[in-house]
Parts: sequence; structure tokens; C-alpha cells
Amino acid sequence: MGRRAKASGPVARSSALSPNPLAQASVDTAERVTGRRDAGMELFIFARFHARQGNEAAVAEAIFANMAPSRAEPGCLNIHCFRCVRDPRLFYIHSCWKDEAAFELHATLPHTVRFIDRVEPLIDHPLDITRAEQFG
Repeated sequence: MGRRAKASGPVARSSALSPNPLAQASVDTAERVTGRRDAGMELFIFARFHARQGNEAAVAEAIFANMAPSRAEPGCLNIHCFRCVRDPRLFYIHSCWKDEAAFELHATLPHTVRFIDRVEPLIDHPLDITRAEQFG
């Protein structure tokens, strides 16, 4: 189920470190501009989930069920879930982590692994997660 696009550049470097899809999320902004990232900086995550037709409720439930255990993690500064007002099949998670290490730990925790296993067959695209840092 789920073919993944081939990764190159920063994505390829991170995917070589961990087989977890969250750990394979693309590194954005400063790394692309400067080629490096300060590991101690806050990390922002943008995750997109477009439900297969008829799976909207199941995706919403899976996302909502993952909020409380994720918020309880010491490295999670905040996490929120969103649903598109124009496309009821489109969901987002936006989270902020103390640093990249906190998110890497999050990606390995049982509730996160269960969430990924539960949601991947319910969406109509490969997992779409972006790692970003604030600038400007």
C-alpha cells in the first residue's frame, strides 16, 4: 500500500537515519538556504492528510485521538488539528517542538507509530509532513 516518492537532498539524509515516515519528513527553509540547521532551535511541523472518499470520519478520529498523548510529551510546545472549510476530506496537524530531538523522539513513541499505521491506509496520498523553522 503506499508508494513513497524517492527522496533526495536533506530528505534523503534524514531517511537514511530512520525508517519512520515522520523522521523522513522534509527539512525546510534554513537548511535549504544555508545547508545547515541548528539542532537546538524550535521545530515546526506541518502535516497534511487528505482522506480517501468515505474515510473522513476515521481520519478525523485518528488525528483527534493522537492529540492528547502528543500534547503530554515534554518536548511538545503545542499541537493543533485543523480541517479545511472548503474540502471536508482535507486535514492538517500543526505542531511546535522544543527542538528536532524532541520531534525525533515523538516519531518513535507507540502512540505516534499507531497513529501512522492507522491513518496511512485512510489517506489518498503518501504521507506529507514538512519540518520547518520560523524566519523573519
